[in-house]
Amino acid sequence: MYTDEQIADIGDNIIVALKTVYDPEIPVDIYELGLIYDVQISEEGEVKVLMTLTTPNCPVAESLPMEVEEKVAGVDGVKKASVELTFEPSWHKDMMSEEAKFELGMM
Repeated sequence: MYTDEQIADIGDNIIVALKTVYDPEIPVDIYELGLIYDVQISEEGEVKVLMTLTTPNCPVAESLPMEVEEKVAGVDGVKKASVELTFEPSWHKDMMSEEAKFELGMM
């Protein structure tokens, strides 16, 4: 069982891992794009990621969630990782971070 501090550290490391995954159509990582809706970490080190895609017809609808799962599973302390895709609420540009908007010239 992990302590709250250990879970927070795992969470920080998961964010670092998520920032290495990029949407192939937009040169910004999926975390800054706002595609990650939630990350739940249990005391046993099991992680569930709730995410979306920019569109339901996204060409990487199959591979991107698998890449996210692999990256999260590779984080120290993560015993098991799973990814759930949702389209509720649907993604829109306002979900992007200020950093993402700046990188894309939207500011």
